[in-house]
Order: sequence, then C-alpha cells, then structure tokens
Amino acid sequence: MGILVFIIGTILGSFYLVVGTRAPRGENVITGRSRCDNCQHPLKWYELIPLLSFIWQRGKCNYCHQKIAIEHLLVEILTGSLFLFGYYYFHLTINFYIYLVITSAAIIIFISDFKYMVILDSPIIIGSILVLLLHYLEGGFQHMGIHLIYGFVLSLIMLLIKLLGDHLFKRESLGGGDIKLAFLIGITLGFPGIGLRMGLISLIFASFLALPYAIANTYLNKKNELPYGPFLIASMIIIFIFSDKFANLLVFFSLL
Repeated sequence: MGILVFIIGTILGSFYLVVGTRAPRGENVITGRSRCDNCQHPLKWYELIPLLSFIWQRGKCNYCHQKIAIEHLLVEILTGSLFLFGYYYFHLTINFYIYLVITSAAIIIFISDFKYMVILDSPIIIGSILVLLLHYLEGGFQHMGIHLIYGFVLSLIMLLIKLLGDHLFKRESLGGGDIKLAFLIGITLGFPGIGLRMGLISLIFASFLALPYAIANTYLNKKNELPYGPFLIASMIIIFIFSDKFANLLVFFSLL
C-alpha cells in the first residue's frame, strides 16, 4: 500500500508541476499536450512516466538533447515522499485524505508563487471543496458548517491585516491570494474545542517561517517583495501534522 501511495504521489506531482508552471501563463493544463520545455516537441506517453522517464533519458530530451530541468525529478520525488509520509503517519483516516488535499495544494502554490508571485485560485477552490466534503463525511452538515464559518472568519482577519498593512506601508502588503488561502487554513485547522486559535497560530507561525527568507531576499536580491503563500500553507501543514503538540501548547499558556 505504501508503494502504491508513493507511485500515485509521483504521478500527481508531475501534474502539479505542469499546473504550477503553465496555469499562471494562461496555458491549458487539461487538454494541452505535454512538451519539452526547450524545443516544445510533444512528448510521447513513455516519456512521461514519473521518475523512470527522467532516468532512462539520462535527464535529456530525446529530440533537442538539452537537459531536462531537475525540478521535474525533484517535485515527483517530493510529492511521492510526502504522500508516503502521510500514509504512515495518519494511516487511512479522514486526516490522511485532508493531508493529501492540502499537500497537493501546497505543492502547486509553492511552484506558482515562487516562480511567478501568483497564487492560483484553482488549488484553493478545489482544495477547500474537498476539505469541506471530508469534514461532512466525518461529522455531517453541522461539523462542515462550523469549519466553513472558521474559514470565512480567518479570511476576514487576513483581509483586515492586509488593509492595516496597506495603510502603514502605503503600498500593497498582501495579495488577494493570501486572503483566499486563509479561508483554506481556517476550514482545515478549525479543530473541535479550539476554534480559530489554531488558524491564528498558523498565520503567526508563517511569519516566523518567512523571516529568514525575507532577510536573505532583502540583502542578497535587494527586493522587498516575497511570496508569502508558500509559508502560509507550509505553516498550515506543519500545524495540521503536529496539531496535538500545538494544542498542548495552547493548554499550557492558558494555565499560566
């Protein structure tokens, strides 16, 4: 079962890379043929097998003989490994399937935001629908409705943070994609008995994750803008995985 989960992860990882790189450019990712990034030659089915095709072709295109970007191999391995980790950590539970959804959204957002400073709507919309559906399967309409409210409230909080930041810095502080992503965070981390607190911790924790990158980006590249989406969703995944540890921290601080 673990091998099957890993293989499925590598296949989906290859597709997520296509979505993350082509959708921001307005290209069709559903009906369009896969092609070489260098010579644009359409690829045959046996050139699209995750991991194996890269190894068989020795990392080069069969037509123009230019090197294939190593990111193809890395994304496939990373996605397969993350799926495999989720299977062994959560087993076949509702949390496992939620983990697969948010991990899939994370990979696409990482690629599109780091490459083009764009957070696509599609992974957020599809991810939110699937997470809400899983909440419904877990606890019915009331359970799903509570998570839906958490999502709206957290996105509203993020909007208020953006408006405050825009006023203080006299420029756009957060993009619309970050606000939409907060909705996904809210419906994912709205655990029973904890409410919005996990979502708020996720927003704060994301800032700490982004800080080293922001400092390096400012001094090395002389840029004040950075993709915040990857850090938001990375924070969400970390807190989702270690939710019991963060819940214990909340209890500890509430007793102080």
